[in-house]
Amino acid sequence: MGSEMCIRDRIKTMYAIFYKEWIKTRWYFLLAVLATLGFTGYCMLRINRVVEMKGAAHVWEVMLQRDVIFIDMLQYIPLIAGILMAIVQFVPEMQRKCLKLTLHLPYPELKMTGNMLLSGLVLLLVCFASNFLLMEVYLNGILAHELKNHILLTALTWYLAGISGYLLVAWICLEPAWKRRILNLIIAVLLLRIFFLSPTPEAYNKFLPYLVVYTLLTASFSWLSIVRFKAGKLSLIHISEPTRLLSI
Repeated sequence: MGSEMCIRDRIKTMYAIFYKEWIKTRWYFLLAVLATLGFTGYCMLRINRVVEMKGAAHVWEVMLQRDVIFIDMLQYIPLIAGILMAIVQFVPEMQRKCLKLTLHLPYPELKMTGNMLLSGLVLLLVCFASNFLLMEVYLNGILAHELKNHILLTALTWYLAGISGYLLVAWICLEPAWKRRILNLIIAVLLLRIFFLSPTPEAYNKFLPYLVVYTLLTASFSWLSIVRFKAGKLSLIHISEPTRLLSI
C-alpha cells in the first residue's frame, strides 16, 4: 500500500513538472511553430514560383545538375529555435532560484532533470515535425520520391542540430558556476560545428545514425550540471574563499 502511494506521488510530481514546463514555454512554443512554419512555407513558395514560371521539369533539372535544394534559408532556423527554447525554459529557472526548490521535491533529481528536458524536447519535436509535414505534403506533389528525400534528408541534419543546440544550451544554463558556463559555451560551439562542416546536400547521410546517438548523448551533460548544483560545489567555493583569507 505504501509503495503504491509512493508511485502515485511520483507520477503526480512528474505531471506537475510537465505542467510547470508547459506554462513557462507555451507562448514561445506557439511562436516557434509559427515562425519555423513561416520560413518553411516561404521556401516552398520559392519552389512553387519556379514551377509556375518554368515548370516542375526545370526544378528537377536544377536539382539534378546543380545540386540545388531550394531550402538553404532553413539551415540555421532549427538551431536558433532550439537555443531559444532552452533559454526561455531554463534562464528564468536559474534567475529566480526556482531550481533549488524544485530539486528539494521528493523525486530523484536526475529523473527531475530528465523530465524537464523531455518536456522541452517534446515541444521542439512537435515544432520540427510540423515543418517536415509541410515539406512532405508540398514536395510530394511536384517532385519524385528520390528528389523529395534529397531535400528532407539534407534538412534532417539541421533539425538534429536544433535538438542538440537545445540540450547544450540547457546544459550551459543549468551550470551553477559562471567560469564553467564559459567553458561549456566553447565546448557547445565546437560540438555544434560538427553539424555544419559540409555545405553539400546529403553529406551526412552515412553518419545520420551516429548523429542521432551523438545528439541524444548531449542530454547527459545537463545531469552533470545538476549533480554539481545539488552537491553545492558553488556554495563551497564561496565559503572557502573568505575562510582562506581569514587564515592568512
